[in-house]
Amino acid sequence: MQLKFLPSFVKRKGRITKKQTHSLSSLSEFSVKSIQEVEDFSKHFDKCYLEIGFGNAENIIFQAINNPSYLFIGSEVYMSGIGTLISSIKENNIKNIKIFSDDIRLLLDQSPKKVFDSVIIICPDPWPKEKHHKRRLMSYKILSLLNKITKSKNSIYMTTDSSDYLRDTVSLLNEHKDSFGTFSSSTLNKNDELYGISKYQRKAIENGGKIYLLTL
Repeated sequence: MQLKFLPSFVKRKGRITKKQTHSLSSLSEFSVKSIQEVEDFSKHFDKCYLEIGFGNAENIIFQAINNPSYLFIGSEVYMSGIGTLISSIKENNIKNIKIFSDDIRLLLDQSPKKVFDSVIIICPDPWPKEKHHKRRLMSYKILSLLNKITKSKNSIYMTTDSSDYLRDTVSLLNEHKDSFGTFSSSTLNKNDELYGISKYQRKAIENGGKIYLLTL
C-alpha cells in the first residue's frame, strides 16, 4: 500500500533475541488492526490510552499493571520492542494491552470519532539534521489527527531530550493556535512519573541531558 505521508521512522531489522522471536509468533493474539477494533475493546474498560512508539515497553507495562481497568493501545514498528512487550504481557498475565504494529497514522486516519482519553509519545526521533525534519512525527498532520481522536483538552503528552525538537514543535503549535488551542511545556524533574520511565530517557539523563514535557 502506498502511504499518503513520509514515515517518521526507518525500519531496520536490528537484533532480535530468541525470546523476542518466540513472542512475536503470538503477535496476532494481541493485535488491533482497525480503529473499530479499538472501540470494541475499549467498551470493556473505563478509559482508553494510546502510547505511540513504546520502545522497550517500560512505560506501557508499568501503566497497564497499575491501571487494570484501563485499556492501553501500544503503537510500535520495531519488532524487538514488540517482542519484548509480548513477553512481558505473558509473564505478567496482562489483559489490558493491545498492539498496533504499523505507522500509527494508518490507524488514526480511520477515525472520525474521539476514541482515546489520553495519548503519550515518549522521546520520538528528533531527526536532528534539518534536511530530515520533514520526517518528524510531530507535524501538522499528526497533531490534527491527535486533536481529532482525543476526548478532552490537555490529554496529549510528548517528552523529548531535544531542545531543538521542543522549540520547533512549540513554534508549530503557536502557528496553529486556532486549530490546536493552548499548550504548556516544562522540564521534568526526579519527582515526575515520566522522568526516567524509559531506557532512552534514563540514558539521556545520565549523559547530563534534560527531559522536556509538552502538554497539549
